[in-house]
Amino acid sequence: MPVPDYQSLMLPVLTISTSGEVRVGDAVNRLADELKLTPDERAQLLPSGKQTLFGNRVHWAKTYLNKAGLIEGTRRGHFKITARGQQVIASHPVRIDNEFLIQFAEFRQFKERSAESTATAAAPAEPVFVNNQAETPDEVMRIAHKQIELTLASDLLDRVRAAPPAFFERLIVNLLLSMGYGGPAVDAGRALGRSGDDGVDGVIDQDALGLDRVYIQEKRYAEGNNIGAGAIRDFFGSLDRHKATKGLFVTTSTFSPSARETAEFLSKRIVLVDGEQLTRLMLRHNVGCRVEEVLHIKKVDEDFFE
Repeated sequence: MPVPDYQSLMLPVLTISTSGEVRVGDAVNRLADELKLTPDERAQLLPSGKQTLFGNRVHWAKTYLNKAGLIEGTRRGHFKITARGQQVIASHPVRIDNEFLIQFAEFRQFKERSAESTATAAAPAEPVFVNNQAETPDEVMRIAHKQIELTLASDLLDRVRAAPPAFFERLIVNLLLSMGYGGPAVDAGRALGRSGDDGVDGVIDQDALGLDRVYIQEKRYAEGNNIGAGAIRDFFGSLDRHKATKGLFVTTSTFSPSARETAEFLSKRIVLVDGEQLTRLMLRHNVGCRVEEVLHIKKVDEDFFE
């Protein structure tokens, strides 16, 4: 049989998680056995040669089930079914696919974010594994790339929210250093940790000598737990105690309109970075992620034939 598409694998992936915590690699092998894939089908690789086609599609099925709240990550490379997932299994669905998952608010929000990101291309917000006749191959590739990055950004934000507070503090300092702040000094940035420093979580030098510094406030909040104007004013007071002229406020949630307005009109420069912008910066500067594959797009060299 041909390797099933990722939507056809959603129900098998959810079903296999009913027995308890599952390692992703074990799920791939068990599902390959259950579907009686041949050795050639199991070994079929993506064009990159770095991952099997079947393993990649199991991964996408798992990702979408996670976005719908049917499964959840437990530790690195492992997942388990949620109470919602148990309810779905108890309803004995014939098939689980994107149309089925759209009933869940979290999945609709995920799809809406995808649609917003690809609106200019008028493309479906889902992984593309075959040519879409409505778009050129060049457009399909870029749409797929946008979807992969969107899913990765969402995964990064989930990981950051689940990490310990100390990890989040180190992450922000490392990100700023990767962005070029601090110059060549090794100790140009540091997290201050739970000891705190009058309402400041981190500090980074803007130059190699530390003549100018940026103070950092970080709030690792869940989605919907937005930062209000009071937190901005408190941070402003902390900057004042440090005789600082600028600060960076980072959160994994977002800022209320009043918080943004307050930051805009205060006498000290306070830059606000919410969860969406944070993941964009992490992707751009390869913090918490890495390049897995590079695709080269080639065209005819007209000069060569003249």
